[in-house]
Amino acid sequence: MQQRAIVGVIAAIGILTLVGLSIVFVLAPTSRQAPTSEDAAPATWAPPAPPPTPAATATGPGVAGLVDADWLAATAQSTGIPSRALAAYAGVALAKAEAMPSCGLAWNTLAAIGFAESRHGSHDGSTLGADGTVAPGIFGVALAGGDTENVPDSDGGSIDGDADYDRAVGPMQLIPQTWRNWHIDANGDGVEDPQNIDDSVQATANYLCRASGDMTTEAGWRAGISAYNGAESYLRAVAAAGVAYAG
Repeated sequence: MQQRAIVGVIAAIGILTLVGLSIVFVLAPTSRQAPTSEDAAPATWAPPAPPPTPAATATGPGVAGLVDADWLAATAQSTGIPSRALAAYAGVALAKAEAMPSCGLAWNTLAAIGFAESRHGSHDGSTLGADGTVAPGIFGVALAGGDTENVPDSDGGSIDGDADYDRAVGPMQLIPQTWRNWHIDANGDGVEDPQNIDDSVQATANYLCRASGDMTTEAGWRAGISAYNGAESYLRAVAAAGVAYAG
């Protein structure tokens, strides 16, 4: 598997649907090149990639320790996804397959969303630590209206650091309302943290599978992604990246 050519740019804009309300959140402007497939026709969805190879024995706590080290190294090299981020996507896919096999959520879709939202936790110079936590934390702009929805503060700034308006947070850009619904400790450190890639990817997976129920079909995949972000341009970008990562 050869690493794909880089040919596109995704704007850092996301739209979340939560309890029937379309929420637009925007990161600081950044130029990010998107992996795409080599297919002539634009992808309309990302079929599930073959599942990751599970570790014979867990290599560490949490979902990241569920993935075989050789699979992780080879796939990180061929896709260009940072190994620590890939461990989260693949580990969550394995955990979700065990907990809810009917959903069929694959690692390549989670990776495509992680790329679109924060370039795998590297937005604006942030880096992933060994425990999967990004530093500095990643925050979207205030949802104060104008170019975004107007979303008054719902968490007193405890999650997003803003006591006036809500902001999307972390590598998967979850707004406070969504995090409160799906908060989880997936890296086994006893802390539920939306700035941790294991925790935020597991929360995203739970959200997608609740919204869709079957991510193995085009209709089901599009339903899940549309619930996470309603923009057609976002769906196409995630589809292209997901197809390329699976390639």
